[in-house]
Amino acid sequence: MIGASTIERRPASISLGAARRSRRALRVRRMATPYLLLAPAMLIYAVFTVYPIYRQFDISFFDWHIFPGATNPYVGWSNYSQIFHDPVIRTAAFNSLLFVVITVPAQIILGLLAAAVLTDRLAGSAFWRAAVYIPVITSWVVVSWVFAYIFNAQGGLMNSLLSVFAGHTVRIDWIAQTWTANGVIWLLSVWKGFGWSFIIFLAALDGIPREQLEAARVDGASERRVWRHVVIPALRPALTFVTVLLVIGAATVFAQVFILTKGGPYNSTQVLFSYAYQQAFTNFAFGYGAAIASLLCIVLFGFSWVEIRLMKNQVN
Repeated sequence: MIGASTIERRPASISLGAARRSRRALRVRRMATPYLLLAPAMLIYAVFTVYPIYRQFDISFFDWHIFPGATNPYVGWSNYSQIFHDPVIRTAAFNSLLFVVITVPAQIILGLLAAAVLTDRLAGSAFWRAAVYIPVITSWVVVSWVFAYIFNAQGGLMNSLLSVFAGHTVRIDWIAQTWTANGVIWLLSVWKGFGWSFIIFLAALDGIPREQLEAARVDGASERRVWRHVVIPALRPALTFVTVLLVIGAATVFAQVFILTKGGPYNSTQVLFSYAYQQAFTNFAFGYGAAIASLLCIVLFGFSWVEIRLMKNQVN
């Protein structure tokens, strides 16, 4: 009788064990599926982003040459020490900082204003949203050449308009003067870039529950107080995201500077990335150019980490 009972219970225990193994295998597959789906993108990211950054840091410690058979002597930290004695670096760093200070707040303010104005209740909002966003997806090369034509000293559109209002021929060489050239670069960057922050803020505004806004208005709060105490706190995650990415993008500005001025006149419009590019691909000082880019990468990483921590503390 005991043996028969054991035999009868054995299939049930085997079935229970098989069910547990099946559930465990299903759980493993569910956990592994997201990583398998992400694997191609992570592989591309590793090959085209992580490895180049690693090689950039590696090259920065050598007097690197690309010519076949050339030796690449190890120079240690000398490329980095050279940065602090290079007068052009000070100009490029100042221009990069000025670019961040001017263009980042301008893009945030214009993007937020556009998102607040172009709501679903506005007639033709779809057209205006597309008009605001189209510059973002336009090639930097194309818009830079368009601005080069607009601000050309000989027959440019801006000089032609000023000549009409002034009553005489105006020939301002916008691109060949330091501050006017920087102003053109700033204007181009803000015009092309604020549509990106507009899209982010528009999505964030749509995510705010309408009940909160209506409750604040019913309680007698003015629109200014609604924005200050309801809208802005709700937008803090979006503000953090936009600010960090805009600062990174502004600090690594390159295309418009290279196309419009190439850092001139006399390096007065150089920014850090354009100067690093010039050192590497014009002067063939690849180690020094890599050191400039690496130091900028470290600074931006530290800034982004601090900014995200500060924003998280404010939210909490």
